[in-house]
Amino acid sequence: MPRIQSVATAVPPYEIDQEDSMRLARRFFQDAFPDIDRLLGVFGNSQIRKRHFCMPMDWYESDRHFSEKNRLYVENAEALSVLAGRRCLENANLSADEVDCLMFVSSTGIATPSLDSRLVNLLGLRPDVARVPLWGLGCAGGAMGLTRACEYARAYPDRRVLLLSVELCGLTFIRQDLSKSNLVATCLFGDGAAAVLVEGDEAKTVSSPFPRLHFCAARTTTWPDTLDVMGWELTEPGLKVIFSRDIPSIIRQSMKENVDSFLSLHGTSVDGVRHFLFHPGGAKVLAAYRESLGIPQDATRLSAEVLANFGNMSSPTVLFVLEKSMEQAWRPGDRGLLAALGPGFSSEMLLLEAR
Repeated sequence: MPRIQSVATAVPPYEIDQEDSMRLARRFFQDAFPDIDRLLGVFGNSQIRKRHFCMPMDWYESDRHFSEKNRLYVENAEALSVLAGRRCLENANLSADEVDCLMFVSSTGIATPSLDSRLVNLLGLRPDVARVPLWGLGCAGGAMGLTRACEYARAYPDRRVLLLSVELCGLTFIRQDLSKSNLVATCLFGDGAAAVLVEGDEAKTVSSPFPRLHFCAARTTTWPDTLDVMGWELTEPGLKVIFSRDIPSIIRQSMKENVDSFLSLHGTSVDGVRHFLFHPGGAKVLAAYRESLGIPQDATRLSAEVLANFGNMSSPTVLFVLEKSMEQAWRPGDRGLLAALGPGFSSEMLLLEAR
């Protein structure tokens, strides 16, 4: 079975606490909504303390063209990806030339050549490294990228895959967009990057006294007629956020059957899972997961901690949760369920086991 050898994360330098972001949102949206005080309650209920951005707060005061945002995306996504990637390889005691495949996940900017081609040079990867760029997966991208990385390592058991996921959600903010969706996005989203090194079971590795997480199985589910639940709309000023307030309801209605059928195929159930690694799309999303699956609040503690300290960074967020989980004590035989939801509307689930 493919194994997760190391995980590393990186965030940009500008840290903004939730009180400051709420004051900024009040200035931006108060003329559009007479009931602005009621709407700003979303900040207090978000369970987010702070977030990180690649641009300072005063940058958001002005209208910005898509070309400027995308240029900043390329520059900052490169820098954060290199930082996370180097940390990940360092944690695994590996050099860049020992990586056989580079997978790159992002949805908050556009680049051709794709950013993974730039990262080959910046990270010092071999010229013959396989490259797999994945775009448009949104919040599900970290989990889907991890699935694809594990499947690649299962198909080529002597190889190593470096997965990089980076999103700069803050750069997608459209000053002119006075919709409620944009107000909620102002409360939720942050910037960050994560890297995961996945090895096939025949790849030589340094011995460890601790159990490693192995990939058992994965499932992608795309629900029909749900394309309008989450995504981007490309407008003149840039990528305009689309997401429905019905997401928690969809989780309550659909996730239990989805999770139960997936786990039963692999000889276990929710009761047999000790670690729950959920993408914290928001406090209501985590509450809906717990309600749907009948699990206690402590089961999503790590997801809640990531949400509190980083907000929703889209695709890399669940990998931040994975990093925190790997710092905990997994016992041999422990099973974990990693899950994320994204545009499509879709879910990605992975079953992991410590060995």
